[in-house]
Amino acid sequence: MKKLLFSIAVATLFVVSCKDNKTLQYYQTDRTYDIVSVAQPAQDAEIRNVIIMIGDGMGLEQVSCGWVLNKGKLNLDNFPVVGLSRTWCTDRLITDSGAGGTAIAAGKKTAYSHVGTAPDNSDLPSVLVKARELGKKTGTVVTCHFADATPCDFCCHNEYRYNQEDLIADYAECGVDYLAGGGLDWFTTKRTDGRDITEEMSAAGYNVALDEAALMEAEMPVIGILSPDNLPVAKERGDLFRRMVARGLDLLSASDKGFVMMIEGSCIDDWLHGNNIGLAMEELLDFDRTIGDVLEWAAADGHTLVVVTADHATGSLTLQDGDLAEGRIGVQFGSEGHNGIAVPFYAWGPGSQAFNGIRENEDWGKLIASFVK
Repeated sequence: MKKLLFSIAVATLFVVSCKDNKTLQYYQTDRTYDIVSVAQPAQDAEIRNVIIMIGDGMGLEQVSCGWVLNKGKLNLDNFPVVGLSRTWCTDRLITDSGAGGTAIAAGKKTAYSHVGTAPDNSDLPSVLVKARELGKKTGTVVTCHFADATPCDFCCHNEYRYNQEDLIADYAECGVDYLAGGGLDWFTTKRTDGRDITEEMSAAGYNVALDEAALMEAEMPVIGILSPDNLPVAKERGDLFRRMVARGLDLLSASDKGFVMMIEGSCIDDWLHGNNIGLAMEELLDFDRTIGDVLEWAAADGHTLVVVTADHATGSLTLQDGDLAEGRIGVQFGSEGHNGIAVPFYAWGPGSQAFNGIRENEDWGKLIASFVK
């Protein structure tokens, strides 16, 4: 992925040497936007729907950079309740997306690289399973391929996140009503067992949509697999992610019992691993625009709790320079991996006042599930 750096972001990304021989990357987006302004429903309004939004790798430092790039405003500014989430897992201080996402999805900490399973490898049902058992509809929308850790945390079970052939096969039995993301190759040509999981999903009753037009026409249950691997980078895909989310909201909200939906800005993390601030920030800003869409939908609905968090922070990023009026940042990366700094947790809508303080990621997961009734 690093090879895309200069072909995509060369116009706005450059580096300068610092006095201590370290380097700063400067970035300025050409896609600033207005944010939404929404009024919260009453705290005691009935909660029918819960929307969980995860910015993979999106710590407070990444959010701060996005805020400067958009000249001092983000849709996240609408959230009246903010807390902190500690992300360590059972066998390591520094988590990965498998363990970090499972804690949010299932309300239980687990071991590094586990997805939807406990340290003893037993299955941990996610909040989507609880919702389905209550008769609610469920959805998952991501910008990554479906074999990546976070969607698997909510939909699949395996002791090792890189057992990707087995994880993809789990989707045929996951029972999630609306699935949208990338990774067709993981269902077909990347497999070594000769199976075509799209055919198995079709046999299980899913409508399989392999392009946006088909996804927009399909009824549930549906899986939209809209790219061979991850979705195209933010600037190339335009508003595709936002349209995928909007279609999910439209379909899921037809249920009179409500729904639970997980939405992930997955590729923020990928580009932070590559220390590419430009591509990482464009993913974060696209995620924030999607947050704005969700808040407007939820405000009109009046019965939806929206939470936003991260599974961990990535890149040991520091904001060292920039200009708020110009929307320009100068940053320095400290690593290509994750770190153990607590990440922000945001809540909006009825019930949101319960989501304050400093908690373990598993406790946030338990709290989310407590509002699924």
